[in-house]
Amino acid sequence: MPAEDLSDAVAPGGAVRVLDAPGTQKALSDSAALTAALSRALVAVARGEASVPPRIAARATAGLLGAMPGYVPGLGLAAKLITVFADPARPGRSTHRGVVVVFDERDGRPLAVLDAEPLTAIRTAATSILAFRALARPDARRVTVVGTGTLAAAHLAQLAGDPDLSVTVAGRDPDRVRALSERFGVAGAASIESAVRAADAVLCCTGAHEPVVLGEWLAPGTHISSVGGSQGPELDAATIAGAALFAEWDGAVAAAPPAGAHELQGVDPGRVTLLGAVLDGAHPGRGALGAPQAELTVFKSTGHAALDVAAASVAVAALAV
Repeated sequence: MPAEDLSDAVAPGGAVRVLDAPGTQKALSDSAALTAALSRALVAVARGEASVPPRIAARATAGLLGAMPGYVPGLGLAAKLITVFADPARPGRSTHRGVVVVFDERDGRPLAVLDAEPLTAIRTAATSILAFRALARPDARRVTVVGTGTLAAAHLAQLAGDPDLSVTVAGRDPDRVRALSERFGVAGAASIESAVRAADAVLCCTGAHEPVVLGEWLAPGTHISSVGGSQGPELDAATIAGAALFAEWDGAVAAAPPAGAHELQGVDPGRVTLLGAVLDGAHPGRGALGAPQAELTVFKSTGHAALDVAAASVAVAALAV
């Protein structure tokens, strides 16, 4: 449903629809619609058509509250409010809780409130996989998901049913690796290194403070999507130095973390191509540096409000069905 029709999805009488986590997840179950919306948002970012101001955050004693508004023509107007606090039940990890509020772009009426946690996880994994589809070698079949948290589960939920892929999950906690492998019916790796060495594509989604993937493990022609590492780099300097680099937005290089990517600090901005430019056909993607079969490609994601707008548009449109 186009953005101009989203007002038809509100509850009778103009009441704001509120979806909890299961409801939000169900509203995002159309993977084809989600991928199309995310592609449209990434292209709009690359063309300079999206209106997305820099993120802001209010810092409390124990955490922060971030605000990320965005507008994408043809998709809509939305804002995410999300808290990031340490999780006492999981030392070294954090919680990400909040809401995404969708507004009518014509008159500013609030239309819906969505749970930000599943929306963020689902759209992040879908964007990571979209980059994999756009940048990996055409014959890439062996996919390793590095991570055992919420983002890893979101990746596996979207990959596990693909008969053309051989999917492996790897992580630092053997028990969590085993649980995810059994839950999604994929292979569980004995170590991150062994899984990465055997992969055609590596989708990295961890809470790492230091690199969990090393360049020396990567076979020529591997694609890497890195969507975690907000506390530090997931990928080492050798991987970044030897790869063609892609990101959602220019700020991944220009902005300091956590808005920008740890891995891309100090990198020549001219080395980084926006994924939307590849999806738009303005940039060839793989092979731009020559020898496409041997070239490493890295998509480094920091998240972007335009992607929240895209996912929210799909969820709200689903309410009218």
